[in-house]
Amino acid sequence: MRSPWLNKLSVILGPRPPVSWLFLCVVSLLALITVFGSSSSSSFDSVTSTWVPENYKNYRRLKKQAAIDYFELRTLSSGASRQRELGFCGKERENYVPCYNVTANLLSGFKDGEEFDRHCEVVGQGKWCLIRPPKDYKTPLQWPAGRDVIWSGNVKITKDQFLSSGSMTKRMMLLEENQIAFQSDAGLTFDGVKDYSRQIAEMMGLGSDSEFLQAGVRTVLDIGCGFGSFGAHLVSIKLMTLCIAGYEATGSQVQLALERGLPAMIGNFITRQLPYPSFSFDMVHCAQCGIPWDKKEGMLLIEVDRLLKPGGYFVLTSPKSKSHGSATGTKIRNMLTPLEQFPEKICWSLIAQQDETFIWQKTADSQCYSSRKQNDVPLCKGHDASYYQALSPCIIGPSSKRWIPIQNRSSSSELSSAELALHGVSPEDFFEDLQGWKLALKNYWSLLTPLIFSDHPKRPGAEDPLPPFNMVRNVMDMNAHYGGLNAAFLEEKKSVWVMNVVPVTSRNMLPLILDRGFSGVLHDWCEPFPTYPRTYDMLHANGLLSHLSSERCSLMDLFVEMDRILRPEGWVVLYDKLGAIELARAHATQIRWGARVIDIQNGSDQRLLICQKPFLTK
Repeated sequence: MRSPWLNKLSVILGPRPPVSWLFLCVVSLLALITVFGSSSSSSFDSVTSTWVPENYKNYRRLKKQAAIDYFELRTLSSGASRQRELGFCGKERENYVPCYNVTANLLSGFKDGEEFDRHCEVVGQGKWCLIRPPKDYKTPLQWPAGRDVIWSGNVKITKDQFLSSGSMTKRMMLLEENQIAFQSDAGLTFDGVKDYSRQIAEMMGLGSDSEFLQAGVRTVLDIGCGFGSFGAHLVSIKLMTLCIAGYEATGSQVQLALERGLPAMIGNFITRQLPYPSFSFDMVHCAQCGIPWDKKEGMLLIEVDRLLKPGGYFVLTSPKSKSHGSATGTKIRNMLTPLEQFPEKICWSLIAQQDETFIWQKTADSQCYSSRKQNDVPLCKGHDASYYQALSPCIIGPSSKRWIPIQNRSSSSELSSAELALHGVSPEDFFEDLQGWKLALKNYWSLLTPLIFSDHPKRPGAEDPLPPFNMVRNVMDMNAHYGGLNAAFLEEKKSVWVMNVVPVTSRNMLPLILDRGFSGVLHDWCEPFPTYPRTYDMLHANGLLSHLSSERCSLMDLFVEMDRILRPEGWVVLYDKLGAIELARAHATQIRWGARVIDIQNGSDQRLLICQKPFLTK
């Protein structure tokens, strides 16, 4: 008679388990005993007994390797076979941006400007492949040097295009064959960016642009930002400035700004709302941005109104024309004529005009909306849905609970109890989140510093950067929650900016993130992100994989997209449940990332996965 134990085994495996399976179980068991038996720790021992970065010792790598070995043996014992690594895309995809294909959009029936907009529904599934960097690609220079000098081989626009562009050569010079330098005073007007910024401040009644913060201006949306010089200057005076521009086949504007380490993303003023909620920015700036503000019955200006906070500013600088009788001068006057009349219909007032620069201010007085004429733009009714919805013919009025003039808002990222209550967040929860991310960031840095400066192979043609804070220039937090990781970077005085992404299917905390003065955007992770390849140094996600497991998304699609937007030698930090991390590690192997699983808390079902994208050229 067989023992009860064998009876149970036969129920699970069938009457006669394969000999090869039993042999593999024995080998796996012996391997586990060998790996873990010599240590007094359990097989699930964490990297440290408590999650405090100062406690990491030289045995850190041994314990992480033990965790890796455990997962590899578990995979083998389950009979799973190793997945094949993905191949590389062709050279034509070096600067590929999904969802922006004018030809395919036209064939799908889009017209009247819609063909230039974002249409992810037109993108075919296709075959998974990894986008290679250009042949002359080099690791970007570290901040702040990389803000003013970039490698010309890292962007699609060529040296010949720079030299043939006329006005462009006034704003930049080629230092060497392979470098482009942006002059500190290069930019929008003949007087330079600094003078232009000071001019705007004086037109607003301020002494200098250093007083923008005192006037309530902390966040700026810069439309059609050129080479990002104006944004670079505003960032240097502590203003969070996000550049948006339409997709360009040459890769200029957004790609250049991101290569300089400046906040930017692809965004169009054509037929749809931008993926930001109402009352997102303190200032919207357009200098020679090419937007036809006089078209579409003012709906483009209504979109600016939606994005502006009460009391916020719209700054418009039109192209200079030498002759007022020229066709260009006539076109400018035709565009500005309706701009002299329409703003009153949406409660804007023209506060200053100097040369070709106009500044309007959105009212902070709710009484303006009740005293308007009957034929003025109506107030919106119902829910404010801003994820690429059609442009709206109505404006968001003062009935919104977030109707707070910019001059009355907190000047720091730590919101008051009253402001937190507007977002349905308790001060205790907010404080706990902040403290948790401060500790988490210290642990991330404690883990990454020795990996970056000791473990990785020598990068081609460059030396290792100096520690500790020049390891990355930008981070995308793919599931930002309250923006706690961003706040922790500021607290630690790291020279890095964060793109806070709020998934459209999660609780929408983006208004809170933007009210903290951070950069952020709504996004559906079942779709590609609107940016060029190789534009982020680090991707971070806490709980995103578990969240997406119940969605229509393919995790492999997500990982291929992450590889597209991550620069070579960039880092990925994922914190999630054990099962999700195991699956993520398998995908990381398929796309050729180096991956390490870390158990950071004894007995927890959570794991940390740290990956690095290699510098692969073929």
